[in-house]
Amino acid sequence: MLTGILAGLGAGALWGLVFVAPRMLAMGQGGYSSVDLTAGRFAVYGLVAAGVMLLGLGRRRWPTMRQAAAALGMSVLGFSGYYLLLVLAIRDAGTEMPSLLIGTIPLWIMLLGKPHGLRWSALLPGLALTLAGLLLMMGSTHGATAGAGLHFWRGIGFAVVSLVSWTAFAILNSAWLKRHPEVNATDWANWLGVATGLGALLMWLAAGSGVQLLAARDDSMRFALLCVLAGFGSTWLATILWNLASQRLSASLCGQLIVSETLFALLYSFAWDGHWPTLAQLFACVLFTLGILASIRAHR
Repeated sequence: MLTGILAGLGAGALWGLVFVAPRMLAMGQGGYSSVDLTAGRFAVYGLVAAGVMLLGLGRRRWPTMRQAAAALGMSVLGFSGYYLLLVLAIRDAGTEMPSLLIGTIPLWIMLLGKPHGLRWSALLPGLALTLAGLLLMMGSTHGATAGAGLHFWRGIGFAVVSLVSWTAFAILNSAWLKRHPEVNATDWANWLGVATGLGALLMWLAAGSGVQLLAARDDSMRFALLCVLAGFGSTWLATILWNLASQRLSASLCGQLIVSETLFALLYSFAWDGHWPTLAQLFACVLFTLGILASIRAHR
């Protein structure tokens, strides 16, 4: 159980980085498109996964047709489709509110993925602490987003759809891994990576910027570096860690661990903006942390 918890927290720390990546680049209005960043990140993920499979690092295992089809469907829900929607949300609504909406994923997963033998009363403390933290954080950021207009609410809509997409992925992915114990975490991460990389290539060919246009931009090296970091660390490595957590923990406990993604996303956002969180935001983070601890205790 401890290995699963540490793996889930590590995945959350790596995932939190992708919330600030769009803000490190000029997105839209003549800058990089949402498709560019999404395709770049997942193309790297696909290359890393394909390289590991071809070089035969660890066990050399190839998926069956049914396993490949499952990986393709999961890749849209949990990677390319989800992140494209999230980048669009961050472009229109900033970092804080989309990350907070994504932060409600633990609540939905805990409600939808509760083990049969676990009483609802045992989950209530963790749920209540997480919900209180979300409400407090939303209230403390409301002033910064009020009056943002149509683009803001369009971004909120994108965030809600991305929330639904990743919630479905988390539940279905956990169930699939438990039904197929013969597939280890690295194999599944690599299969997902190849499927995601192919989807990213098609996405870029259909709606991405041309290679010459990308190379001509002044911050092209920053773009390439962010794609490599996000593709390798925040995707390939984070997926292996999340698969380890999904195999060892219930879906409801895994869902609660996703709160760490919100915590790290906010931490990275505050660091990028160069300011400390307000007292209310700090207290909300404390509530998030207590919610994780309460959920871990309930699942022992």
